[in-house]
Amino acid sequence: MSLRPVGAAIIGFGGVAQYHHQRWLRELPEFDLRGVWDINPAKLVKAQQDGIAVYRSEAELLADPAVELVVIAVPNDDHLPVSLRAMQAGKHVLCEKPVTLNSAELETALAAARQAGVIFTVDQNRRWDGDFVTVRKAIEEGCLGDVYQIESRVYGSRGIPGDWRQKKARGGGMVLDWGIHLFDQAMLLAQTRRLTSVFAAFEYAWGGECEDGFLARFTYEGGLTCLAEVRTNNYIPMPRWYVSGSAGTLLLRDWDDDAAVVRIKCEDADALPVAAASGVTKTMAPRSAGTIEQLCLPHRTPDVGDLFRHLYKAIRGLGPVDITGDQLRTTMRMTEAVFRSAQENRVITDV
Repeated sequence: MSLRPVGAAIIGFGGVAQYHHQRWLRELPEFDLRGVWDINPAKLVKAQQDGIAVYRSEAELLADPAVELVVIAVPNDDHLPVSLRAMQAGKHVLCEKPVTLNSAELETALAAARQAGVIFTVDQNRRWDGDFVTVRKAIEEGCLGDVYQIESRVYGSRGIPGDWRQKKARGGGMVLDWGIHLFDQAMLLAQTRRLTSVFAAFEYAWGGECEDGFLARFTYEGGLTCLAEVRTNNYIPMPRWYVSGSAGTLLLRDWDDDAAVVRIKCEDADALPVAAASGVTKTMAPRSAGTIEQLCLPHRTPDVGDLFRHLYKAIRGLGPVDITGDQLRTTMRMTEAVFRSAQENRVITDV
């Protein structure tokens, strides 16, 4: 059966649209990229140089009957108004993250989608990162036993990009930039566990008005904790993932690395004290080789194009939406709790 492509258009032709959205909308047979619109004329020139048609205005784009899906890649504070105009025009919407700036805005968007009878979802593309998929599979397959601690870190040394992302009123800062990805991943790894508390601290290493780094700790029922950390003034990175379970430990150093796993085989009854700096310790003595096993979990290479393929099926009524309204509600509550915790310097329990 031949595909009937979904006509798509992009509002906002910045870096994300240029390097991510337009690629998939042009390469996948499920879509027909009809054109783009941006308030910056230079971005429209860039689109034309790339062989992409441009609209003369947002209104012209939304009035095009060939456009069924609008991909929105504008600054964070414009996500809601542009999404509402697109849905009121009868278009399905794939919005860049963060989907909105707060829960109230999110509910407004979801209500508008229900009223218009269209799909409203968000581009949480890092669900398809190979490092995350590798860790998720290891946890789900019980490779580490009962997991009780998940540490997820993204480190950089270049600060916040020098544009609207440095403006608090525009939704700038690392929580809404990288944090929303890590929170979405933590939600998926926690599965159905209920989130019980959140504690967060912000960093302003570069001296701007927006947090350029943060640490957030999410605690779930049953004792699972997920640590999410982003830094932009660090020159020696920590591992991307460090996961602890009752039967072993997983270490994944960088985006494209394999994961190293060390698992316990049996207890070491004959452990002897060892020298440790100016003292001795039995607790921290290394395990005998025969009591552990070491595994290498090959890096997985998922296809982020599946995000768009699944969206196509949802638009055509052939499958569900991958990234649901309830999931968006959860990550938005996590985000708001992170801001509250950092601002009030306390643990948030009413999540």
